[in-house]
Amino acid sequence: MATIEELAERVERLLLRHEELQRTHALTVQQLGTVTAERDSLKSRLAAARQRVDALLDRLPLTDPAVADGAAEEKTTP
Repeated sequence: MATIEELAERVERLLLRHEELQRTHALTVQQLGTVTAERDSLKSRLAAARQRVDALLDRLPLTDPAVADGAAEEKTTP
């Protein structure tokens, strides 16, 4: 059977481990916050880029498919 000294030593080790886990948890929570903010920023930048691309696509002239096909045929004819 364990003596009181052995039990006290085990309790001390458990307390140290608990404190270590608390510090690790706090760092993990901090990192999660940082990564979440970075993700949100990237999502926002992606949405803005998509809007810019859509705006550029809207500015492109519409072409008649028959005219485009004729132009393609002219290029492939030797």
